[in-house]
Order: sequence, then structure tokens, then C-alpha cells
Amino acid sequence: MPRKIHHIVLSNKDYLQLRCYVQGGHKSARAINRARILLFADMGMTDEDIASTLGISMATVYRVRKNYNTSGLTMALAEKPRRGAPAKLDGRAEATLTMLACSAPPAGYGRWTLQLLADKLVELQVVDAISLPTISTALKKTNLNRG
Repeated sequence: MPRKIHHIVLSNKDYLQLRCYVQGGHKSARAINRARILLFADMGMTDEDIASTLGISMATVYRVRKNYNTSGLTMALAEKPRRGAPAKLDGRAEATLTMLACSAPPAGYGRWTLQLLADKLVELQVVDAISLPTISTALKKTNLNRG
């Protein structure tokens, strides 16, 4: 079953906005490619020509055209959130981790290690289990310097 062709006719305002968007260079490469797709489509290029010119898939060209026609310029340029695992530490857990890292270490230790922090978070039932890189990343975000 052939796909519906979404014809693009940009308004002067959208055209100028896209030109500035592409020439500005302060956006991600994928966002700039989406803007270029719309500009090329407005020039009358086919999906195949656009895909080969930009080195992207036909599905991407189709999706950007469709998003522009159904939702407008802002949604055509925006990127949908990607899937991924939810954050292991929420705000409360990060605050507890920071509090622990700033407190005195357990008896017999000179300082908190990542393993000690992980064990303590599990002991306090803040999390069921946690990896050492997750703790390291959370501590890096706080700019904590204890040494």
C-alpha cells in the first residue's frame, strides 16, 4: 500500500525561520536535517532525492513531512523523547546519597567509598539495588569535593 504524499508549501514566515535555523548552527545535526527536509520539500524535491541528498532514510523524510502537515513547524522540528530505563535515583534518593557522602564515614573507614554508599542506601531501603556507576554519576552532578 503506497504511503500518502504530504506536500509541503512553506509560508514566508516558516521559510525564513527554517533558513535561520539551518544557518544558525546551534542545533543538533538531526534537528538541522529536519529543517533541511522541509526546505527541500518546499523546493519540490521528491522524498527519494531528499533522502539521498541528506543521507537519511525515506521514513525520516516521510515522518517530518507528515509532522509538519499535521502538527506544524514546531512539532516537525522537535524530537520526541526516547525510551530508556527510568532514573534509579529520584530527588529524595539523591538527597539521601549526598547527605551520606557529606557525613562521617562508618567506623574503621577513612572515607566513604562508592561500595559503602551503595550498601548503605540498600540498608536504609532507599533503593533495592544500585550500581556503582549510578552512585558516581549522582555524586558528580552535585559537584561534591570532599578531598
